[in-house]
Amino acid sequence: MAFDSLQSSKHVCVVGAGPTGLVSARELLREGHSVVVLEQNHDLGGQWLYQDVGAAAATVHSSVYASLRVNAPRASMEFTDFMFSPVEGRDTRNFPGHREFFLYLKDFARCFGLTEFIRFNTEVVHVSMATPIHKWIVRSRERRTDDGELVEEIFDAVVVATGHYSLPRLPKIKGMEGWKRKQLHSHVYRIPDPFQDEVVVVVGGSISGSEIALEILHVAKEVHLSTKNVEIPEKLVKPVSKYAHMHRHQEIELLCEDGTVLFADGSSVVADAILYCTGYSYSFPFLDIKGFINVDENKIGPLYEHTFPPSLAPSLSFVGIPNKFTIYRFFESQAKWIAQVLSGKRKLLSAEEMMKAIEEVERHQELEEPKNFIQVVAEILEYYDRYGDHCDFPYIEDWRKEIILKCLENCLNNIETFRDL
Repeated sequence: MAFDSLQSSKHVCVVGAGPTGLVSARELLREGHSVVVLEQNHDLGGQWLYQDVGAAAATVHSSVYASLRVNAPRASMEFTDFMFSPVEGRDTRNFPGHREFFLYLKDFARCFGLTEFIRFNTEVVHVSMATPIHKWIVRSRERRTDDGELVEEIFDAVVVATGHYSLPRLPKIKGMEGWKRKQLHSHVYRIPDPFQDEVVVVVGGSISGSEIALEILHVAKEVHLSTKNVEIPEKLVKPVSKYAHMHRHQEIELLCEDGTVLFADGSSVVADAILYCTGYSYSFPFLDIKGFINVDENKIGPLYEHTFPPSLAPSLSFVGIPNKFTIYRFFESQAKWIAQVLSGKRKLLSAEEMMKAIEEVERHQELEEPKNFIQVVAEILEYYDRYGDHCDFPYIEDWRKEIILKCLENCLNNIETFRDL
Protein backbone atom coordinates (compact mmCIF):
# COMPACT_ATOMS: atom_id res chain seq x y z
CA MET A 1 0.00 0.00 0.00
CA ALA A 2 1.39 3.41 -0.95
CA PHE A 3 2.20 5.64 1.99
CA ASP A 4 3.67 9.12 2.18
CA SER A 5 6.71 8.66 4.38
CA LEU A 6 7.79 12.26 3.91
CA GLN A 7 4.98 13.49 6.16
CA SER A 8 6.38 13.01 9.64
CA SER A 9 3.11 13.38 11.56
CA LYS A 10 0.12 11.13 10.94
CA HIS A 11 -3.47 11.20 12.17
CA VAL A 12 -3.82 7.78 13.81
CA CYS A 13 -6.80 5.89 15.22
CA VAL A 14 -6.04 3.41 18.01
CA VAL A 15 -8.84 0.90 18.56
CA GLY A 16 -8.99 -0.07 22.22
CA ALA A 17 -7.77 1.48 25.48
CA GLY A 18 -6.43 -1.62 27.18
CA PRO A 19 -2.70 -2.02 27.94
CA THR A 20 -1.73 -2.37 24.27
CA GLY A 21 -3.88 0.57 23.19
CA LEU A 22 -2.53 2.80 25.95
CA VAL A 23 1.12 2.07 25.22
CA SER A 24 0.47 2.49 21.48
CA ALA A 25 -1.05 5.91 22.10
CA ARG A 26 1.88 6.90 24.31
CA GLU A 27 4.46 5.91 21.68
CA LEU A 28 2.53 7.55 18.82
CA LEU A 29 2.28 10.80 20.78
CA ARG A 30 5.99 10.69 21.52
CA GLU A 31 6.64 10.53 17.79
CA GLY A 32 4.50 13.61 17.22
CA HIS A 33 1.47 11.90 15.72
CA SER A 34 -2.12 13.05 16.22
CA VAL A 35 -3.95 10.30 18.13
CA VAL A 36 -7.57 9.34 18.79
CA VAL A 37 -8.23 6.27 20.96
CA LEU A 38 -11.69 4.71 20.60
CA GLU A 39 -12.79 2.62 23.59
CA GLN A 40 -16.13 0.82 23.83
CA ASN A 41 -16.26 0.75 27.64
CA HIS A 42 -16.75 3.56 30.14
CA ASP A 43 -13.17 3.33 31.39
CA LEU A 44 -9.75 2.22 30.21
CA GLY A 45 -8.15 -1.12 31.01
CA GLY A 46 -9.57 -3.52 28.43
CA GLN A 47 -9.57 -7.01 29.95
CA TRP A 48 -8.41 -5.55 33.25
CA LEU A 49 -11.58 -3.48 33.69
CA TYR A 50 -13.52 -5.95 35.82
CA GLN A 51 -17.16 -6.34 34.80
CA ASP A 52 -19.97 -8.15 36.59
CA VAL A 53 -21.88 -10.33 34.19
CA GLY A 54 -25.51 -10.03 35.30
CA ALA A 55 -28.11 -9.85 32.55
CA ALA A 56 -25.69 -8.27 30.07
CA ALA A 57 -23.48 -11.33 29.54
CA ALA A 58 -23.61 -10.94 25.77
CA THR A 59 -22.00 -7.50 25.90
CA VAL A 60 -19.32 -8.18 28.53
CA HIS A 61 -15.79 -7.63 27.22
CA SER A 62 -13.64 -8.62 30.20
CA SER A 63 -12.99 -12.27 31.03
CA VAL A 64 -11.47 -11.47 34.43
CA TYR A 65 -13.03 -13.32 37.36
CA ALA A 66 -13.21 -11.95 40.90
CA SER A 67 -10.34 -13.92 42.45
CA LEU A 68 -8.00 -13.71 39.47
CA ARG A 69 -4.41 -12.76 40.16
CA VAL A 70 -1.75 -12.09 37.55
CA ASN A 71 0.06 -15.30 36.64
CA ALA A 72 3.36 -13.59 35.91
CA PRO A 73 5.54 -11.52 38.26
CA ARG A 74 5.35 -7.74 38.29
CA ALA A 75 8.68 -7.45 36.47
CA SER A 76 7.25 -9.08 33.35
CA MET A 77 4.14 -6.88 33.23
CA GLU A 78 5.56 -3.38 33.51
CA PHE A 79 6.49 -0.94 30.76
CA THR A 80 10.12 0.16 30.44
CA ASP A 81 9.92 3.61 31.98
CA PHE A 82 6.96 3.09 34.29
CA MET A 83 7.63 0.38 36.85
CA PHE A 84 4.89 -1.84 38.24
CA SER A 85 6.18 -1.27 41.76
CA PRO A 86 4.28 -2.07 44.96
CA VAL A 87 2.28 0.91 46.23
CA GLU A 88 1.73 1.33 49.95
CA GLY A 89 -1.88 0.68 50.91
CA ARG A 90 -2.56 -1.40 47.80
CA ASP A 91 -1.89 -5.01 46.81
CA THR A 92 1.88 -5.31 47.21
CA ARG A 93 2.25 -9.01 46.40
CA ASN A 94 4.57 -10.05 43.59
CA PHE A 95 1.55 -11.70 41.93
CA PRO A 96 -1.18 -9.17 42.77
CA GLY A 97 -4.90 -9.31 42.08
CA HIS A 98 -6.35 -8.06 38.82
CA ARG A 99 -7.45 -4.70 40.28
CA GLU A 100 -3.85 -3.82 41.14
CA PHE A 101 -2.85 -4.08 37.49
CA PHE A 102 -5.90 -2.05 36.49
CA LEU A 103 -4.78 0.69 38.91
CA TYR A 104 -1.29 0.49 37.41
CA LEU A 105 -2.80 1.16 33.97
CA LYS A 106 -4.75 4.11 35.40
CA ASP A 107 -1.52 5.48 36.86
CA PHE A 108 0.24 4.95 33.52
CA ALA A 109 -2.46 6.83 31.60
CA ARG A 110 -2.43 9.66 34.13
CA CYS A 111 1.35 9.96 34.11
CA PHE A 112 1.53 10.34 30.33
CA GLY A 113 -1.67 12.35 29.89
CA LEU A 114 -3.37 9.73 27.75
CA THR A 115 -6.94 9.98 29.04
CA GLU A 116 -7.67 13.19 27.14
CA PHE A 117 -7.10 11.34 23.86
CA ILE A 118 -9.60 8.54 24.67
CA ARG A 119 -13.24 8.61 23.60
CA PHE A 120 -15.04 6.30 26.01
CA ASN A 121 -18.30 4.44 25.32
CA THR A 122 -17.42 4.51 21.62
CA GLU A 123 -17.80 1.32 19.59
CA VAL A 124 -15.88 0.94 16.34
CA VAL A 125 -18.25 -0.67 13.85
CA HIS A 126 -16.40 -0.40 10.54
CA VAL A 127 -12.83 0.16 9.37
CA SER A 128 -11.99 0.11 5.66
CA MET A 129 -9.56 1.59 3.16
CA ALA A 130 -10.50 4.85 1.49
CA THR A 131 -9.19 4.46 -2.04
CA PRO A 132 -7.57 5.98 -4.00
CA ILE A 133 -6.36 8.36 -1.26
CA HIS A 134 -4.77 5.52 0.77
CA LYS A 135 -6.34 6.53 4.04
CA TRP A 136 -8.73 4.74 6.39
CA ILE A 137 -12.43 5.28 6.99
CA VAL A 138 -13.42 4.60 10.60
CA ARG A 139 -17.09 4.52 11.60
CA SER A 140 -18.02 4.50 15.27
CA ARG A 141 -21.07 5.06 17.43
CA GLU A 142 -22.00 6.01 20.98
CA ARG A 143 -22.76 2.88 23.04
CA ARG A 144 -24.87 4.50 25.74
CA THR A 145 -27.86 4.92 23.41
CA ASP A 146 -29.62 2.27 21.34
CA ASP A 147 -29.73 4.48 18.26
CA GLY A 148 -26.28 6.03 18.50
CA GLU A 149 -25.54 8.01 15.38
CA LEU A 150 -22.69 6.75 13.24
CA VAL A 151 -19.66 9.03 13.14
CA GLU A 152 -17.36 8.71 10.15
CA GLU A 153 -13.74 9.90 10.26
CA ILE A 154 -10.68 9.68 8.04
CA PHE A 155 -7.30 8.61 9.44
CA ASP A 156 -3.85 8.15 7.95
CA ALA A 157 -3.35 4.95 9.94
CA VAL A 158 -5.14 2.53 12.25
CA VAL A 159 -3.62 0.53 15.11
CA VAL A 160 -5.76 -2.42 16.21
CA ALA A 161 -5.30 -3.01 19.96
CA THR A 162 -8.56 -4.70 20.91
CA GLY A 163 -7.12 -7.84 22.49
CA HIS A 164 -8.38 -11.34 21.83
CA TYR A 165 -9.73 -12.74 25.10
CA SER A 166 -13.41 -11.91 24.68
CA LEU A 167 -14.87 -14.25 22.08
CA PRO A 168 -15.22 -17.68 23.74
CA ARG A 169 -13.99 -20.69 21.79
CA LEU A 170 -16.12 -23.76 22.45
CA PRO A 171 -15.20 -27.34 21.62
CA LYS A 172 -17.34 -29.44 19.29
CA ILE A 173 -18.74 -32.31 21.34
CA LYS A 174 -21.30 -34.86 20.24
CA GLY A 175 -24.61 -34.22 21.99
CA MET A 176 -23.62 -30.71 23.08
CA GLU A 177 -26.68 -29.00 21.62
CA GLY A 178 -29.09 -31.44 23.22
CA TRP A 179 -27.53 -31.28 26.70
CA LYS A 180 -30.14 -29.25 28.60
CA ARG A 181 -28.27 -28.58 31.81
CA LYS A 182 -26.03 -25.61 32.56
CA GLN A 183 -23.24 -24.97 30.03
CA LEU A 184 -21.10 -21.84 30.14
CA HIS A 185 -17.68 -20.55 29.19
CA SER A 186 -15.12 -19.18 31.64
CA HIS A 187 -15.56 -15.80 29.91
CA VAL A 188 -18.66 -15.27 32.08
CA TYR A 189 -17.33 -16.97 35.22
CA ARG A 190 -16.88 -14.56 38.14
CA ILE A 191 -17.37 -16.37 41.47
CA PRO A 192 -17.87 -20.05 42.48
CA ASP A 193 -21.16 -19.52 44.39
CA PRO A 194 -23.50 -20.51 41.51
CA PHE A 195 -21.96 -24.01 41.63
CA GLN A 196 -22.83 -24.63 45.28
CA ASP A 197 -23.41 -28.37 45.91
CA GLU A 198 -23.32 -29.15 42.18
CA VAL A 199 -21.44 -31.76 40.20
CA VAL A 200 -19.35 -29.68 37.81
CA VAL A 201 -17.27 -30.71 34.80
CA VAL A 202 -14.48 -28.24 34.01
CA VAL A 203 -13.13 -28.62 30.48
CA GLY A 204 -9.55 -27.44 29.88
CA GLY A 205 -6.29 -28.03 31.73
CA SER A 206 -4.54 -24.73 31.11
CA ILE A 207 -4.06 -22.04 33.76
CA SER A 208 -7.66 -20.76 33.88
CA GLY A 209 -9.14 -24.28 33.92
CA SER A 210 -6.86 -25.37 36.73
CA GLU A 211 -7.42 -22.26 38.83
CA ILE A 212 -11.18 -22.21 38.42
CA ALA A 213 -11.46 -25.94 39.13
CA LEU A 214 -9.53 -25.49 42.38
CA GLU A 215 -11.75 -22.55 43.35
CA ILE A 216 -15.02 -24.33 42.58
CA LEU A 217 -13.84 -27.29 44.68
CA HIS A 218 -14.61 -25.32 47.83
CA VAL A 219 -18.34 -25.09 47.08
CA ALA A 220 -19.15 -27.91 44.64
CA LYS A 221 -20.21 -31.44 45.49
CA GLU A 222 -17.76 -32.80 42.92
CA VAL A 223 -15.42 -31.32 40.31
CA HIS A 224 -14.40 -33.35 37.27
CA LEU A 225 -11.54 -31.87 35.24
CA SER A 226 -11.47 -32.94 31.60
CA THR A 227 -8.23 -32.35 29.69
CA LYS A 228 -6.53 -33.50 26.49
CA ASN A 229 -3.42 -34.91 28.15
CA VAL A 230 -3.57 -38.36 29.69
CA GLU A 231 -1.11 -37.49 32.44
CA ILE A 232 -2.27 -35.17 35.19
CA PRO A 233 -0.56 -31.75 34.90
CA GLU A 234 2.29 -31.41 37.37
CA LYS A 235 0.84 -28.17 38.72
CA LEU A 236 -2.26 -30.08 39.85
CA VAL A 237 -0.66 -33.10 41.53
CA LYS A 238 -0.39 -31.55 44.99
CA PRO A 239 -3.73 -29.67 45.00
CA VAL A 240 -5.72 -32.61 43.62
CA SER A 241 -4.34 -35.02 46.19
CA LYS A 242 -5.97 -32.96 48.95
CA TYR A 243 -9.51 -33.38 47.69
CA ALA A 244 -11.43 -36.64 47.40
CA HIS A 245 -14.14 -34.91 45.37
CA MET A 246 -11.73 -33.78 42.64
CA HIS A 247 -11.52 -36.17 39.68
CA ARG A 248 -9.63 -36.09 36.40
CA HIS A 249 -10.70 -37.45 33.03
CA GLN A 250 -9.75 -37.45 29.39
CA GLU A 251 -11.73 -35.42 26.86
CA ILE A 252 -15.51 -35.59 26.72
CA GLU A 253 -16.73 -38.04 24.10
CA LEU A 254 -20.51 -37.67 24.43
CA LEU A 255 -23.10 -35.55 26.23
CA CYS A 256 -26.38 -37.36 26.91
CA GLU A 257 -29.80 -35.75 27.29
CA ASP A 258 -30.24 -37.18 30.80
CA GLY A 259 -27.21 -35.16 32.01
CA THR A 260 -24.62 -37.91 31.67
CA VAL A 261 -21.14 -36.88 30.55
CA LEU A 262 -19.20 -39.71 28.93
CA PHE A 263 -15.41 -39.36 28.76
CA ALA A 264 -12.98 -40.88 26.27
CA ASP A 265 -11.41 -43.03 29.01
CA GLY A 266 -14.77 -44.84 29.50
CA SER A 267 -15.69 -43.10 32.75
CA SER A 268 -18.86 -41.06 33.12
CA VAL A 269 -20.69 -38.77 35.52
CA VAL A 270 -24.13 -37.20 35.74
CA ALA A 271 -23.32 -33.50 35.97
CA ASP A 272 -25.26 -30.36 36.84
CA ALA A 273 -22.98 -28.01 34.92
CA ILE A 274 -20.17 -27.88 32.39
CA LEU A 275 -17.71 -24.99 32.48
CA TYR A 276 -15.61 -24.65 29.33
CA CYS A 277 -12.18 -23.14 29.97
CA THR A 278 -11.22 -23.64 26.35
CA GLY A 279 -9.75 -20.34 25.33
CA TYR A 280 -10.75 -17.59 22.92
CA SER A 281 -10.93 -16.94 19.21
CA TYR A 282 -9.57 -14.06 17.17
CA SER A 283 -12.31 -11.75 15.97
CA PHE A 284 -12.17 -8.32 14.38
CA PRO A 285 -15.72 -7.85 13.05
CA PHE A 286 -15.18 -4.17 12.33
CA LEU A 287 -12.32 -4.74 9.89
CA ASP A 288 -13.32 -4.70 6.22
CA ILE A 289 -10.09 -5.97 4.67
CA LYS A 290 -11.13 -9.23 3.04
CA GLY A 291 -8.49 -10.59 0.73
CA PHE A 292 -5.66 -8.84 2.58
CA ILE A 293 -5.81 -10.60 5.97
CA ASN A 294 -7.33 -13.92 6.96
CA VAL A 295 -8.81 -14.27 10.42
CA ASP A 296 -9.89 -17.57 11.91
CA GLU A 297 -10.36 -18.65 15.51
CA ASN A 298 -6.73 -19.63 16.00
CA LYS A 299 -4.77 -17.33 13.72
CA ILE A 300 -4.64 -13.98 11.98
CA GLY A 301 -2.32 -13.40 9.08
CA PRO A 302 -0.22 -12.81 7.25
CA LEU A 303 1.46 -10.53 9.80
CA TYR A 304 5.11 -9.57 9.64
CA GLU A 305 6.62 -10.03 13.10
CA HIS A 306 3.09 -10.30 14.54
CA THR A 307 2.53 -6.63 13.68
CA PHE A 308 2.22 -5.52 10.05
CA PRO A 309 0.11 -7.06 7.25
CA PRO A 310 2.55 -6.71 4.33
CA SER A 311 0.08 -5.46 1.73
CA LEU A 312 -1.36 -2.80 4.08
CA ALA A 313 1.76 -1.79 5.99
CA PRO A 314 2.50 0.50 7.63
CA SER A 315 -0.90 2.21 7.73
CA LEU A 316 -2.57 -0.80 9.38
CA SER A 317 -0.94 -2.58 12.30
CA PHE A 318 -1.77 -4.85 15.23
CA VAL A 319 -0.44 -4.83 18.78
CA GLY A 320 -0.81 -7.76 21.18
CA ILE A 321 -1.73 -10.52 18.75
CA PRO A 322 0.43 -13.39 20.16
CA ASN A 323 -1.73 -15.40 22.53
CA LYS A 324 0.75 -17.57 24.47
CA PHE A 325 2.16 -14.84 26.69
CA THR A 326 1.48 -11.45 28.23
CA ILE A 327 4.76 -9.55 28.44
CA TYR A 328 3.97 -5.89 28.08
CA ARG A 329 7.47 -4.76 27.19
CA PHE A 330 7.13 -6.85 24.07
CA PHE A 331 3.88 -5.06 23.20
CA GLU A 332 5.58 -1.77 23.99
CA SER A 333 8.35 -2.58 21.52
CA GLN A 334 5.67 -3.23 18.89
CA ALA A 335 4.06 0.13 19.63
CA LYS A 336 7.34 2.00 19.41
CA TRP A 337 8.23 0.27 16.16
CA ILE A 338 4.85 1.21 14.64
CA ALA A 339 5.13 4.84 15.75
CA GLN A 340 8.64 5.20 14.32
CA VAL A 341 7.76 3.53 11.03
CA LEU A 342 4.81 5.90 10.62
CA SER A 343 7.01 8.92 11.31
CA GLY A 344 9.61 7.78 8.81
CA LYS A 345 12.29 7.21 11.42
CA ARG A 346 12.32 3.48 10.72
CA LYS A 347 11.85 1.61 7.45
CA LEU A 348 10.06 -1.63 6.71
CA LEU A 349 11.03 -4.25 4.20
CA SER A 350 9.08 -4.27 0.95
CA ALA A 351 5.75 -6.14 0.96
CA GLU A 352 7.35 -8.94 -1.05
CA GLU A 353 10.26 -9.27 1.38
CA MET A 354 7.93 -9.29 4.38
CA MET A 355 5.84 -12.06 2.81
CA LYS A 356 8.97 -14.11 2.18
CA ALA A 357 10.00 -13.70 5.82
CA ILE A 358 6.53 -14.78 6.99
CA GLU A 359 6.58 -17.85 4.74
CA GLU A 360 10.02 -18.81 6.03
CA VAL A 361 8.83 -18.61 9.65
CA GLU A 362 5.79 -20.73 8.83
CA ARG A 363 7.97 -23.37 7.17
CA HIS A 364 10.13 -23.61 10.28
CA GLN A 365 7.07 -23.85 12.52
CA GLU A 366 5.70 -26.76 10.51
CA LEU A 367 8.95 -28.69 11.00
CA GLU A 368 9.43 -27.95 14.70
CA GLU A 369 8.00 -29.79 17.67
CA PRO A 370 5.33 -27.84 19.60
CA LYS A 371 6.94 -25.56 22.19
CA ASN A 372 6.08 -25.47 25.85
CA PHE A 373 5.21 -22.22 27.58
CA ILE A 374 8.68 -21.56 28.93
CA GLN A 375 10.25 -21.96 25.48
CA VAL A 376 7.73 -19.50 24.06
CA VAL A 377 8.54 -16.92 26.74
CA ALA A 378 12.26 -17.34 26.11
CA GLU A 379 11.71 -16.63 22.40
CA ILE A 380 9.61 -13.57 23.21
CA LEU A 381 12.34 -12.14 25.42
CA GLU A 382 14.75 -12.75 22.54
CA TYR A 383 12.39 -10.91 20.20
CA TYR A 384 12.16 -8.06 22.70
CA ASP A 385 15.95 -7.77 22.75
CA ARG A 386 16.05 -7.60 18.96
CA TYR A 387 13.28 -5.07 18.49
CA GLY A 388 13.97 -3.27 21.73
CA ASP A 389 17.41 -2.44 20.37
CA HIS A 390 15.87 -1.71 16.97
CA CYS A 391 13.63 0.84 18.69
CA ASP A 392 16.36 2.29 20.94
CA PHE A 393 15.21 0.22 23.92
CA PRO A 394 17.72 -0.94 26.53
CA TYR A 395 18.22 -4.69 26.72
CA ILE A 396 16.63 -6.56 29.57
CA GLU A 397 19.50 -7.48 31.84
CA ASP A 398 20.38 -11.17 31.91
CA TRP A 399 19.57 -11.44 35.58
CA ARG A 400 16.09 -10.05 34.98
CA LYS A 401 15.47 -12.58 32.22
CA GLU A 402 16.43 -15.37 34.58
CA ILE A 403 14.10 -14.05 37.27
CA ILE A 404 11.17 -13.78 34.85
CA LEU A 405 11.68 -17.26 33.44
CA LYS A 406 12.12 -18.81 36.88
CA CYS A 407 8.99 -17.13 38.23
CA LEU A 408 6.96 -18.22 35.21
CA GLU A 409 8.20 -21.77 35.64
CA ASN A 410 7.20 -21.69 39.29
CA CYS A 411 3.76 -20.42 38.31
CA LEU A 412 3.17 -23.32 35.99
CA ASN A 413 4.57 -25.99 38.27
CA ASN A 414 2.56 -25.24 41.37
CA ILE A 415 -0.37 -22.86 41.50
CA GLU A 416 -0.66 -22.93 45.30
CA THR A 417 3.02 -22.08 45.74
CA PHE A 418 3.07 -18.97 43.60
CA ARG A 419 -0.12 -17.64 45.23
CA ASP A 420 1.90 -17.06 48.39
CA LEU A 421 4.69 -15.07 46.70
